[in-house]
Amino acid sequence: MKLSRGARLVILGAILVVIDQVSKVLVKTGMDLGQQIYVIGNWFRLCFIENEGMAFGMKFGGTAGKLCLSIFRIVLFSALVLWIRSLDKKQKAPTGVLVGLTLITAGAFGNIIDCLFYGVIWDYAPFMFGKVVDMLYFPLIRDAFGNTLFFRPVFNFADSCVTVGAFYLILFHWKFFTSNETDNQ
Repeated sequence: MKLSRGARLVILGAILVVIDQVSKVLVKTGMDLGQQIYVIGNWFRLCFIENEGMAFGMKFGGTAGKLCLSIFRIVLFSALVLWIRSLDKKQKAPTGVLVGLTLITAGAFGNIIDCLFYGVIWDYAPFMFGKVVDMLYFPLIRDAFGNTLFFRPVFNFADSCVTVGAFYLILFHWKFFTSNETDNQ
């Protein structure tokens, strides 16, 4: 039985979300907040932190801002799903474009799950006010005193999906987004 392109994209997205959530649950249940595990010398560490849900741990306007951010993420995620579905249905996009968009969408969904449910599951915040679990840390360039000079962010698998998907689309599929084909959606 041959699966349709849309079904393969859904399976890809589901696998990415499962990897993201399993890694977060393992960190959340197996590490203490702030704990670091050196994986490859000082170059790669697991470092358990939680953030309010914006890039690099930024906050957005307290409780109202957190609610707005959660709603915005859900709306953006829904728009991406509908756009991917439309592109697939109309056969207007190369598979690579849909894979890149699926990476971004799966990453967004992984972080949405944290914000929506983690506060309730771990009993520290109401629905939609959870924190995002981050753990991947690559302090690439340090000064003579050991302070990280380059790449301080701690991130997660979902963030990686968004970043890889975006760079992949920019590097290899930018022509699709600048052509008239996207105008006729």
